[in-house]
Amino acid sequence: MNSIYRFLGRSPKAQLGPLEQQLLEELWKCKSATVRELLDRSDLRLAYTTVMTTLDRLYKKQLLDRVAEGRAFRYSPRHTQEEIKKAAAGETIRQLLSSSPAGSLPLSYLVEAVSEHDAGLLDELQQLLDQKRRERNREKR
Repeated sequence: MNSIYRFLGRSPKAQLGPLEQQLLEELWKCKSATVRELLDRSDLRLAYTTVMTTLDRLYKKQLLDRVAEGRAFRYSPRHTQEEIKKAAAGETIRQLLSSSPAGSLPLSYLVEAVSEHDAGLLDELQQLLDQKRRERNREKR
């Protein structure tokens, strides 16, 4: 998971492009595939070399694993969708918290956004906060 944080902590240029996102989603669906298998089982209308280059970029970004299979590579996601979402949310919140010298101001933004999205989530957030406080208190003992 550390590789996700390193990836997400980079410049905006390091973010995934639309084709990278699409291919990563295809790989999450099928678990693993070669370039040819991706082209055959999806509605991608791309050149073989375009898909191959894009998967290689995702591999170099440490988001895919690959193993040699004949003259090709079989690619598989290194992280689940949930892990990527968790890491992205965590990085966004870390950036928000470090964006202001007054630590409470960004937290108020988070609470406001949560309440605008779904007021019921505030109760869930409160439960999570209470649980985390209990865990920290147990650790201190």
